[in-house]
Amino acid sequence: MRLFISLLPVFLFLWAGTVHAQEESPVTVSFLPQWAPQAQFAGYYTAYEKGFYAREGLDVTLSTGGPKHPSDRSLLAGESQFATLWLSRGIQLRSEGHDIVNIAQMIQRSALMLVAKKASGIRTPADLNGRKVSLWGPLFQIQPNAFFRRRGISVQVAPQSSTINLLLKDGVHAASAMWYNEYHTLLNSGLNPDELTTFFFHEYGLNFPEDGIYTTEKMLYEHPLLCRAFVRASLEGWRYAFAHREESLDIVLAYMKRAHIPASRVHQSWMLSRILELMAPDGNFDALGRLSQEDFERVTSVMTEEGLIRRAPEYSVFHRSFCERD
Repeated sequence: MRLFISLLPVFLFLWAGTVHAQEESPVTVSFLPQWAPQAQFAGYYTAYEKGFYAREGLDVTLSTGGPKHPSDRSLLAGESQFATLWLSRGIQLRSEGHDIVNIAQMIQRSALMLVAKKASGIRTPADLNGRKVSLWGPLFQIQPNAFFRRRGISVQVAPQSSTINLLLKDGVHAASAMWYNEYHTLLNSGLNPDELTTFFFHEYGLNFPEDGIYTTEKMLYEHPLLCRAFVRASLEGWRYAFAHREESLDIVLAYMKRAHIPASRVHQSWMLSRILELMAPDGNFDALGRLSQEDFERVTSVMTEEGLIRRAPEYSVFHRSFCERD
């Protein structure tokens, strides 16, 4: 009894601290995916709707990205504490002196590809020589340009819009596509897979992992536990989304509806399935969130060769893993 009485103040102090921690207001942070709502970001929407962020003490504002609200600009301006970027863009920004950090590499295998109709006579890379190929903007051209250069291929480059219409109308012989998006649009237009020739860059030694979660160095070093909490909840959201696909598709479609974006459940289902394969190419989620040094060095090497960066950032400075096993 005397021991209990002597320790009572300690118990009361610990109890009060626990209650205080539970009553503290959630930390408000803003997160900006690099594009408008779609299944490409299903895990983040799911993490929010299922309360995974809230359970980590985070009050997350999910903003809408896209050309009018680029995620890199928002992150650098301090408008968003977290954002998704392609690895190539993250490396470019870091090489320019911006103190951003990759805290979770979500996509492990590149989805960028070139696609052509077999009816045009294109079946091998050499068949692209002298042909008209539509490409998106500078960051999307790194892989195709390296692909062409390494094979001595010369093409006529045409600017590509956000649609695949030029290829459908035979305005070009080959076009850029994302496996989870534009390629499926071609299939939905009535083309069969055996009518198409595909060039996946990851199959030609040009695997450039795409979406990753980024924050600033200042945010990382001032609030490391908060960064860890955000990554942990995001990973949980993705695992839940893949385990409960129909529910996560409902969530995605609701976000698209609120953003007034036309939505097809069939297309979003295709996208979610492809994103799963890109995040866990071998069906193993152990690597989810990690950026391999081999992938990092491959991307920095090609970007240096293409004159897009002058000096590659150090891997240990650029990437900080917050995975459960690290």
